[in-house]
Amino acid sequence: MTALLVVLGLAVGVLLGLLGSGGSILAVPVLVYVAGLPLSQAIPVSLVVVGAASATAVLPRLRRVQWRIAAVMGVAGAGAAYGGTALGRLLPEIAVLLGFAAVMVAAGARMLRSTDEHAGGSCALPGGGVDWRHCLVRAVGAGAAVGFLTGLFGVGGGFLLVPALTLLLGLPMAAAVPTSLVVVLLNAVVGFAAHAGGTDVDWTRAAVFAGAAVAGSLAAGRLAPRVDGSRLRRAFAVVVLLVAVAVALSSVLAVTAA
Repeated sequence: MTALLVVLGLAVGVLLGLLGSGGSILAVPVLVYVAGLPLSQAIPVSLVVVGAASATAVLPRLRRVQWRIAAVMGVAGAGAAYGGTALGRLLPEIAVLLGFAAVMVAAGARMLRSTDEHAGGSCALPGGGVDWRHCLVRAVGAGAAVGFLTGLFGVGGGFLLVPALTLLLGLPMAAAVPTSLVVVLLNAVVGFAAHAGGTDVDWTRAAVFAGAAVAGSLAAGRLAPRVDGSRLRRAFAVVVLLVAVAVALSSVLAVTAA
């Protein structure tokens, strides 16, 4: 099992390193359906991977982080992450897995869309200030939505945060990506704390999987400039959509067989 977790972690990490975001969305399905972990353990282990990968990716980009926006979205997401975790514990596993499949479909469709997006007015003001009058509600709403998904499904939400930061808040891509990584990291930490409080987490498996993912991400990051990112992202989007269908079918068949 340890060897399998290393291979799976490396695969997820390589996708993270090559794509920059979105790769961790496969962590929960592979942990549940390949590694055989129960969903209650797969989600917190996935959050360890999300947090470790985000921290690793943001370190060389710290100067470009919009810290005030990240703080507001992170605080909004923290409370929502606890709410998502609480809801997940009330729902049957089939409902959580079907919801996760829907999120995967949204992520896959997002990756298939053109990345040539144009933002509106920027929330970031000259000198490092923020136009909170026009952007506070949007920042809180986007942060809460992503935090809720993080707590409920164990996903990072970068596929939602980056477009929210560019289209809703008007940040340039160079600032949106590192800012989103900080928000994802905060949500992952809070989401993990919420899940770990009521779940017997296998720390050995979590450490092995997360360590392999970080190693794979660092190794693949060096190859990213040589890879056709748009083509890779489209191919990965197809994989995500296929896995979403498999998760949904497996969940439905499990219910009908019961």
